[in-house]
Amino acid sequence: MIISQTPIRISFVGGGTDIANFYRQYGGEVISTAIDKYISVCITREQNSQIAINTPDHHETVSNPNHIQHSLIRESVRKTDIAGGVSITVTSDIPSRGCGLGSSSALTVGLLNAVYAYQGIEMPVEILAHQACEIEIERLNQPIGKQDQYIAAYGGLQRIQFNRDESVHTQDIPVTLEAVAHLQQNFILFYTGIQRRAETILHEQKRSASPQTLLQMRKLVSVFYDALVKGNHDGCSYDEIGHLLDHAWQLKRSLCDSISNPMLDTIYESAIAAGALGGKILGAGGGGYFLFYVPTKKQKTVTAALSDLGLSQLEFHFESKGSQVIEGKNLNESHYPYRWQRHTTQTPYLRFS
Repeated sequence: MIISQTPIRISFVGGGTDIANFYRQYGGEVISTAIDKYISVCITREQNSQIAINTPDHHETVSNPNHIQHSLIRESVRKTDIAGGVSITVTSDIPSRGCGLGSSSALTVGLLNAVYAYQGIEMPVEILAHQACEIEIERLNQPIGKQDQYIAAYGGLQRIQFNRDESVHTQDIPVTLEAVAHLQQNFILFYTGIQRRAETILHEQKRSASPQTLLQMRKLVSVFYDALVKGNHDGCSYDEIGHLLDHAWQLKRSLCDSISNPMLDTIYESAIAAGALGGKILGAGGGGYFLFYVPTKKQKTVTAALSDLGLSQLEFHFESKGSQVIEGKNLNESHYPYRWQRHTTQTPYLRFS
């Protein structure tokens, strides 16, 4: 049995600048963190030649990998040349796809990691992220960016740059344990209960988004980075993070009409009125999860206000590690005699000092 565990993510600033039609012209940049909610993939060897797929909302058994209906799993299996004789089971700590936490990319990264482990390969994180992008963006033509795949593979609190030449640079943000504790205490996450198709919103955003707005969103990354690193020192305050999130949300919601709606506006206004300093819808928008920055003394009031609107809170912590194989190694030695081959680098992860 092989089990991989891959974190989902929270994106703070810069989302939208990681999409190819923007970063190829201007360069993109985001700040995101992995959190301790996971997509788990379990692979077991079967005695027959079939491939059995089981996810929370999808079940199928096929003899030919090309016939797999679940597109992400099909393309991941094809990419890694699994012919058959396996069972693939996917479980998730969050409700469903379409919630804005990067679960689809976490699944793709985690499945690649698990299949390579099944084949006896310890694949470096940059290749997992790159191949997940290839599957989702190139093979499946999804109108998405690259940040979700990279944060799922690398983990930690990251500043990620997407360069015009297609190279990607990741940087662990140097924050202290004290800073991490403070941030975790002041961020709260609520599920709106609204599911949406990110592809629809992203297609609209691609058509209507102003490059000037996206350039402003990219500029926020450096300011947000400084706020994270400086914290309550040098005349700065962590509360600036809340105000920056508010600025980021106002820019984001102006990209296209479907990012927000009257219900989401009501939620946001209620949270601000109750004491939140800022917040944003995660992912493409239109529903899913709302992240707010709320001083601890105001959190009961904000939580009560959002609960009255029917939202449910998801408690979380930052996760320093990316996708990992947490159980098992090579179960298929007769097929892959090179066994646990390490290709290049060790997995980097955030070290809190």
